[in-house]
Amino acid sequence: MPAESHTHASEISRIFLVDDHPVVRQGLALLINREPDMMVCGDAEEASSALHKIELLKPHVVVVDISLNGPDGLDLLKNIRMRDPNLPVLILSMLDELLYAERALRAGANGYIMKQEATEQVLVAIRRILGGEIYLSSRMSNKMLHHFVGGFPASTRSPVADLTDRELEVFRLIGEGHSTRQIAEVLHISVKTVESYQAHIKDKLALKNSRELVQRAIQSTLR
Repeated sequence: MPAESHTHASEISRIFLVDDHPVVRQGLALLINREPDMMVCGDAEEASSALHKIELLKPHVVVVDISLNGPDGLDLLKNIRMRDPNLPVLILSMLDELLYAERALRAGANGYIMKQEATEQVLVAIRRILGGEIYLSSRMSNKMLHHFVGGFPASTRSPVADLTDRELEVFRLIGEGHSTRQIAEVLHISVKTVESYQAHIKDKLALKNSRELVQRAIQSTLR
C-alpha cells in the first residue's frame, strides 16, 4: 500500500480497531463514529484475523491493544510493519506506558495512549498520528526527552524494562494467572520454550524460584 493512500484530506478517515473486549470495541466505535471526519471501518479481537481484515479494508489508522488472545499487540504491530511500513498504528492499552510506550515505538507504533486517559484524548491521538506526528502523554514525552538528553539514573530504571518483548509477554501472562501450559498454547510455542523464557526472566529479575516469579508478575500486572 503506497504511503499517500493513508492520508487524503477530502475523505473520511477509516479507523480499524483491535481489542479482545467487545465492550471496548463498541465504546470506541461510538466515540469515533460521532466525529464527522472519522469512521470505524472494521474490528477484530485477535491478531491473525486483524491482519487479514486490515489488508482487505485498507484503513487509514489501526488502533491496537497490547493484551490480545494469542499473539499480543506488539507481535501484531511488527507484522503490520512488515506488510506496510507507512500505516499509522496507535497502541491503546491498560498496560503501564512507562514500561510499554518506548517498546511500542521501537516496534513501529506511531503513538501510545493508556485506556485510563479521557476518551477525548483518543480522538486527539488519532488525529495527531493521521497528521504524521507521534502521540505520547506529556508524562511519557518528558521521560523520553530526559532519557534522550542524559539517560536514566540507574536507581529509577526497572529491571523489567530489560526483558525482551517475548519475555515481557510471558511475564504479563504469568501475572494474569496463566499456567505454563496455557502460556504455551496462547503463544503457540512449546512448554519447554516457555520454561526457558521463565528461567531468563528469573535470572534478569534476580528471583530465586517460580513462586517469587509469580508474585512479582502479579505485582507488576496490578500496578
